[in-house]
Amino acid sequence: MTTDRALAERTARTAGIEVRPVAGHIGAEIHGVDLAGGPDDAAVAAIRAAVLRWKVVFFRGQRLDHAGHVALARRFGEPVVLPRRGKASPPEFPEIETTADRLELGGRFGMEHDEWLRRRRHTLLRGWHCDHGARVDPPAATILRAETVPPYGGDTTWSNLAAAYAGLSAPMRSFVDGLRAEHRLGVGYQPRPGDDAYVRHLLDHQIASEHPLVRVHPVTGERILFVNGYYVEQITGLSRAESRAVLEMLVEEATRPEYTVRFRWEPGSVAFWDNRATIHLAPSDNAHLDFPRVMHRVMIAGEVPVGPDGRPSRPLTGSAPGRW
Repeated sequence: MTTDRALAERTARTAGIEVRPVAGHIGAEIHGVDLAGGPDDAAVAAIRAAVLRWKVVFFRGQRLDHAGHVALARRFGEPVVLPRRGKASPPEFPEIETTADRLELGGRFGMEHDEWLRRRRHTLLRGWHCDHGARVDPPAATILRAETVPPYGGDTTWSNLAAAYAGLSAPMRSFVDGLRAEHRLGVGYQPRPGDDAYVRHLLDHQIASEHPLVRVHPVTGERILFVNGYYVEQITGLSRAESRAVLEMLVEEATRPEYTVRFRWEPGSVAFWDNRATIHLAPSDNAHLDFPRVMHRVMIAGEVPVGPDGRPSRPLTGSAPGRW
């Protein structure tokens, strides 16, 4: 939006930082900010405006530690504290979730990571997701920092869901504006024969919500095509055949290359994205490589999505708002 662009440029000039767009619809690198040093109010306003305008922003060469990471997140909202984290996460910082690839996932649920991914990803677009999208109040934003990355591979890709909605034809926008969809943890998983530890995990920790298929961004007012390949199970009111066809078309639309940006991580890189207006694809090209990849994530609490008709999302199971 022109207004968003002007605001982002004006606030960046005021803060004395440089915002360099890296793709036509999404993504910008921010220079001139020391995140570990505690950005001042002007810099925080400029970063916030850039995130709203470009959906994901990148910083390089940062020296954030765990304490600085949490302090940075608090400048933008309330960090999420998850009830369960992986074994690599730092116990003294409950706001931080650490992923360490094979160290974290190898052997989990009685199967190697490769098999687990094969059973979860039943379509080529299965990996695209927003963070914790099955919750009734998904996080508003995520700040992810790289500690250790492979010398090649391991990139992350994001897509702009506002651009995806705007790219639909007018009749299709009118059609999807009034639809809602069920988002559920574990959609499409193919169980192992016999006893399956991951199925037991899903049953014990099930989370599902009914979200509008189009959500209105609470800050920019943009309409967001709220779909992904990871959580969305069924469009409410459509038959399963109709739902499958419509969802496949919408997810393909949402992940068109022109709406995406791909980021090459380096140690000290930080990505900060609007989880309400994007989906992202974690890398799957480094699982066969013997290089560690250690990343640290802090999420910022969000609000319950609202559709164009003013109706909010509703919890179906295990997803009361505000309870993490």
